[in-house]
Amino acid sequence: MKLYIKFMVSLRCKMLVKQELKNLGIHYSSVDLGLVEIIGEITEDKRNKLKAALLKSGLELMDDKKSILIEKIKIIITKMIHYNEELPKVKYSEYISNIMGYDYTYLANVFSEVEGITIEHYIIAHKIEKVKELLIYDELNLSEISYSMNYSSVSHLSTQFKKVTGLTPTYFKNLKEKRRINLEKV
Repeated sequence: MKLYIKFMVSLRCKMLVKQELKNLGIHYSSVDLGLVEIIGEITEDKRNKLKAALLKSGLELMDDKKSILIEKIKIIITKMIHYNEELPKVKYSEYISNIMGYDYTYLANVFSEVEGITIEHYIIAHKIEKVKELLIYDELNLSEISYSMNYSSVSHLSTQFKKVTGLTPTYFKNLKEKRRINLEKV
């Protein structure tokens, strides 16, 4: 049995979910971002208790198909940008469509309808957060960051960064108080 959990985007979230499952005596085979594979079935009572416990931590057990589809798209994007060594070399639309097994136009329409933004804008928001992280770590120069994030040029990265944040990457890098957004809020 599969359970889908909204806002589960970090290793900390996975640890929290594992603890709640353990507390409720629910056996699982795997816990991944947004998805838990339960061994066997769980009672409605345990499901409700898990739902309540997750809500207290800002996570949400999902039931409707559209929400689950949207969450799967978000998890693919989060993994693609934040947890892969390098970004895919194919178009993001093709990448997402292949993993999901749906036509990209359908996915894009459902995503926009539910979230109020396009998948492209969601990807851009995540890419900018990753760029912020790389700027804060100060291990790569802007040219290397641009290349690693699949931007066509430093100029393209800088323009997009400024459009999203209102700051240039260099100005952001020099800020004493770095302004990153939690992935749950992107």
